[in-house]
Amino acid sequence: MMPDKAIRESRDILRNRWITGAVFWLPALALIASGFLNIAQGWRAALWAVALSTMGIGCVANALRCGRVHCYLTGPFFLVMAIVAIVYGFGMIRLGEMGWNLIGLAVIVGFLALYFLPARFFGKYRQ
Repeated sequence: MMPDKAIRESRDILRNRWITGAVFWLPALALIASGFLNIAQGWRAALWAVALSTMGIGCVANALRCGRVHCYLTGPFFLVMAIVAIVYGFGMIRLGEMGWNLIGLAVIVGFLALYFLPARFFGKYRQ
C-alpha cells in the first residue's frame, strides 16, 4: 500500500510536463504575447479571460486531485482575475491607460505570493 504522500504526488498534474505546459505555461505565454500585439480591448479581454480561466480551472482540478495546498488559493485567484480582465476589457471598470499592466502585475505578485507562502507555512499537500 502506498503512503498517502506518495498517492498525492502521483495524482499531481504538475508532475506531468505536457499537462503543465498546456494548462499553465501556454496560457501564461499567451498573456505575455498579447502585450506585444495590437489587438482590440475586447479581444484582449477574451484572451486574458480564457488564459486565466484555464489556469484557474487547472489549479482547482489539481487541488481536488492531489490536495496541493497552493492550488486551493491560486485556482480561485486566477478565476477572479479572469473576471477582472473581462470587466476591464469591456469598460465596466476603469483602471486607466495602464490597466492591463496593473492586472498583469496583480496576477504575477498574487501568483507568487499564493504559490510560495502557503507551501512554506502549511506544506506542499493537505494532510
